[in-house]
Amino acid sequence: MKVPTKPATVSTYIDAAPKQAQAKLRELRALLKAVAPGATEAIKWGTPVLEQERILFAYSAHRLHMNFMPTGSALAPFKKELAEYKTGKVSVQFAYDKPLPKALIRKIAKHRIGQVKEGAKWMR
Repeated sequence: MKVPTKPATVSTYIDAAPKQAQAKLRELRALLKAVAPGATEAIKWGTPVLEQERILFAYSAHRLHMNFMPTGSALAPFKKELAEYKTGKVSVQFAYDKPLPKALIRKIAKHRIGQVKEGAKWMR
């Protein structure tokens, strides 16, 4: 289930998300902002993103899970650590009823920031 409205800000996106998603979205948002303190928040393609030179990562709310999207190349080095999670080409799903793997998310986010500093583009 996608957020039903077209929010203009990340705060309105989170407020419009399913109730079970809101606390986890705020938790992920705070974690990503701490890892990338110089990044700017925006809404792109209807979902929250953090940008610094280019898009670092995005995340989205769904009915039973949230997606964290740092790109496929940022996820690849963590394949073994991500084995217990459902992953896509560029995303990983986190269920609302389980704790966020904060240390793993931090490592992936830092890796993505490093990639961008080396010239990586969005979705690469």
